[in-house]
Amino acid sequence: MRYAFLFFSVVITFGITGCSPKLASHVSNPLTTLTSDEPVAFLDVEHELPDDLIKVGSLRFQDSGFSTDCSFNSLLNKARIEARKNGANIVKVTDTKKPDLWSSCYRLQIDLYRYNGDVAKLKQYELKLD
Repeated sequence: MRYAFLFFSVVITFGITGCSPKLASHVSNPLTTLTSDEPVAFLDVEHELPDDLIKVGSLRFQDSGFSTDCSFNSLLNKARIEARKNGANIVKVTDTKKPDLWSSCYRLQIDLYRYNGDVAKLKQYELKLD
């Protein structure tokens, strides 16, 4: 009976946490949280950063082994949530690893910035439906 309980506890724990991509965050300069209606710009690797930025932190999305919902757009949406929580309004992708033989997920490295200008005027990546 004890082993059955332990087995089901492990399965439930793994089922809850094992299906999402692994997020490692390093926030060195958290700022005031942004509201959900404040815009956040998505800059891909080839997009240039504007001047006068404050770096808030960085994120790294990795495959946890059984990850689902880990497309490029899905990860950017998760990055936007983290950016708003930490006061950033620019999500800048610095490195991308596409799905391959070893992983069905995108792996991204992202920097978060606070920009005092109008982020809507920046040339940026537009999210698409998955």
